[in-house]
Amino acid sequence: MPQNLSRTGQAEDVTTVPLANVNMLEAALVRAMSRPPHLPGIVCFYGPAGWGKTKSATYAAVKHGGYYIHCMAGWNRRAVLHYILQVMGLPPATSVWRMTEQVCEQLAVSGRPLLVDEVDKLVEKKSVELIRDLYDGSGAAVLLIGEETLPARLARWERLHSRVLEWVPAQPVSVADCKTLAALYCPDTEIGDDLLAKIAAVSRGSARRVVVNLELARRLGVQTGQKKVGMKEWGKREFYMGEAKARVTP
Repeated sequence: MPQNLSRTGQAEDVTTVPLANVNMLEAALVRAMSRPPHLPGIVCFYGPAGWGKTKSATYAAVKHGGYYIHCMAGWNRRAVLHYILQVMGLPPATSVWRMTEQVCEQLAVSGRPLLVDEVDKLVEKKSVELIRDLYDGSGAAVLLIGEETLPARLARWERLHSRVLEWVPAQPVSVADCKTLAALYCPDTEIGDDLLAKIAAVSRGSARRVVVNLELARRLGVQTGQKKVGMKEWGKREFYMGEAKARVTP
């Protein structure tokens, strides 16, 4: 089973299930990697926080041997290049232009894609043009991952914007996705279809909230000895909706 990647670009033992976003993003990356030479090769995957963008991207990175970086606040061009070379296992040169050449050469020679998560942070630092330089210098497929406003924010960088082959909006977690996640995280407790539908609704598209609510349902089954937990067993319990509870004052 494919492994996940940490922020350091290293693999972690995490199982990734074939949710809709995982399959959709992986297919788009394959199209960019196998595109004819006259087509651009950048894919932009965007959506709200918690919708499974990073898990989908890391799955695609592991499956296709991609170089995955997770951008941090405050990174400038030098920091981005230094980090990519670290992920590539190459000693970075001292100058920005030479590091740019190193990355382009490795991408071109290896044929592996570059995946840049939280690229919004590069937009904020006005370092995003570096991605265009790396793409132009290598011809590699590039995947950009960011928040739902990313397409609009990239519009001001026309030379990068015009090189996007596909804009792929992340999809909210569906009931079918909830069922897939329940099979993974609640193997000893059957979650009823009515409860799965409710969890999908209250989680507002977020895979993170879905997983928390599934864990609450699993705990309920363990605590009550129920092998199946549905809305009847759930009763009037509160769902996790990602909101902090108000302070209770005496």
